[in-house]
Amino acid sequence: MRHRSRGTSTGLFMGLSALVLAAASAPAAGAGATANGTSPLVVDKAATYEVAQEIGPGSINHTAKRWDFYGADLGSMFTYEGRLYMVFGDTFGGPAATPFFSVAHSDWRSNTMAYVASSAQPVHGLYFSGMVTGGTGTAEQLLSSKKVVGVEQTVIPTYGIAVGKTMYLYYMSVKEFGAAGHWSCNYSGVADSKDGGQLFVKAPHIAWAGDSNFGQVALVKQAPYIYVFGIPCGRYGSLEMARVPEVDVLDKASYQYWDDHGWALAEPGAAVVVVKAPVGELSVQWNSYYRKWLMMYLVDPTGQIVVRTADEMTGPWSSPQVVVTSAEYPQLYAPYITPEWDSGPGIYFNMSVYGRYQVLLMHTAFTAGAA
Repeated sequence: MRHRSRGTSTGLFMGLSALVLAAASAPAAGAGATANGTSPLVVDKAATYEVAQEIGPGSINHTAKRWDFYGADLGSMFTYEGRLYMVFGDTFGGPAATPFFSVAHSDWRSNTMAYVASSAQPVHGLYFSGMVTGGTGTAEQLLSSKKVVGVEQTVIPTYGIAVGKTMYLYYMSVKEFGAAGHWSCNYSGVADSKDGGQLFVKAPHIAWAGDSNFGQVALVKQAPYIYVFGIPCGRYGSLEMARVPEVDVLDKASYQYWDDHGWALAEPGAAVVVVKAPVGELSVQWNSYYRKWLMMYLVDPTGQIVVRTADEMTGPWSSPQVVVTSAEYPQLYAPYITPEWDSGPGIYFNMSVYGRYQVLLMHTAFTAGAA
């Protein structure tokens, strides 16, 4: 079933005091040859390449045979009790096909999740130890969706995080997909699991409106807060920020929004633009080698995945640099930086390609040079 437009413009489809803020924005940093701030960092194209195909027929994880998992996208990541968890959007069974949606596919699940052993290393790809199956042997849907166009076409987890023994998935309820890069949402919300991801429950008392700037998010945990980087549903909005105490993730009244002077305990309308539009699916991570915050996202109109750097999460963020383009990987989107393996120059990230409907693990790096 081909159920939506999800690409870039070249394809289909596819969020205190200054002292406290500084402490949250600048974790202890390791040493890196080009990380001392005296030389500009530029993307090293020679160090930018595909590491492995993570899912689908022919992938390193053999997901088609093991979990009836032939195609999916996204692949945002978070850690929980020593494991890396990888969360996917709409997931389909067989048959194999290229382009993937040139044929109808069985077993549509709106969202699924894999996990990787704590001993994993990304050099040759991230090998799955398992997936959440609910005991069925196939990758199980985590969050229910009505699968009715114009009502609720699907429910997509946009990012996950763990606090203690609880997992949280922020998600968007997609009303329907429209033109490439554009879709409408009913609302966005949060679900939690207290059993390691076997059962997620949508929290009934926390939601953002469908037209909110927090329709899609990236998350960063810096105790005692979760920092939320929000964009609207679709790929043409700007980036705003919020934060919430770790203990209050499911209490919407506890969310504070960055108003360019501090954190306002107010409605989302108090938030100011941190990065101007257009910002597509994104991730943000601290990198201890470069001693910078890294933000990676899709610029839909140009078919480019770009990276920016900053000393503090609230910015200012550097000018965007192109990491990879749709000329190299047609219909690319959703770059998600791994939350681990940042002690060396290599930067690893997941990236989706819509035509093949696969998730690829990618590598890039910075080098010092003229910005």
